[in-house]
Amino acid sequence: MSRFAGKKAVVTGGTHGMGLAIVQALLEGGAEVVLTGRNETKIEQARTELKPDSAHVVRSDAASMADIRALGDTVRDKLGRIDYLFVNHGIAEVQTLEEVTEDSWDRHFAVNAKGAFFTVQSLSPLINDGGAIVFTTVANDLIFPGLSAYSGSKEAVRAVSHVLAAELLPRKIRVNSVAPGYIKTPTMGVAGLSEEERREFELQGSQTTPLKRNGTVEEVAAAALFLAADATFTTNVELPVDGGFAQGLSGAH
Repeated sequence: MSRFAGKKAVVTGGTHGMGLAIVQALLEGGAEVVLTGRNETKIEQARTELKPDSAHVVRSDAASMADIRALGDTVRDKLGRIDYLFVNHGIAEVQTLEEVTEDSWDRHFAVNAKGAFFTVQSLSPLINDGGAIVFTTVANDLIFPGLSAYSGSKEAVRAVSHVLAAELLPRKIRVNSVAPGYIKTPTMGVAGLSEEERREFELQGSQTTPLKRNGTVEEVAAAALFLAADATFTTNVELPVDGGFAQGLSGAH
């Protein structure tokens, strides 16, 4: 029997990068999935490439409360109840102390923190008792100049995950997080990078990560799925997927 046969899941930010890798692994394992995205091109590409009978692609903006409420209705209609919720969406923009504006600060927190919390609030009634929530945070000990708003908003998600892990104990819903380091994606996780900047970011990751390479989206997906499906006696942890960077191993500097 396939690993996820009969399982149902929601993956926000599931049309590209790490989220798409999670979706693909779930589908290959026999699950039925609702996945969200904002970019119309990526949404249409996902609709074309993923199995239409088991992958339901939904346009949803995590910064919009109306979209979050509508997502709850869609999940209820398409899946009924769910086993796993992967709160994976996020934005990151490089801005120094002098460059950050109130609008950009609010945008990061609206999508990354507020959007994450209210997505769980909307969908938690649909999660089966004994199910799992997995947030995507960031390797919190990594210091990236120019990512104050991003880092702050992801730290907020980390804090929220701890509280939700306690609140959902009566329903035996486990709440954990994956914390990626340098992961090779088309954007390297940061919006607005030029091709040269992206290559430099990737090179920096290879040089400063103890394992001397960038991670893959498949490795992040494997960790997220482990926490959701396999780590059945684990809750309230953040699992670094960063090649040893945040653990201070020799070679990280």
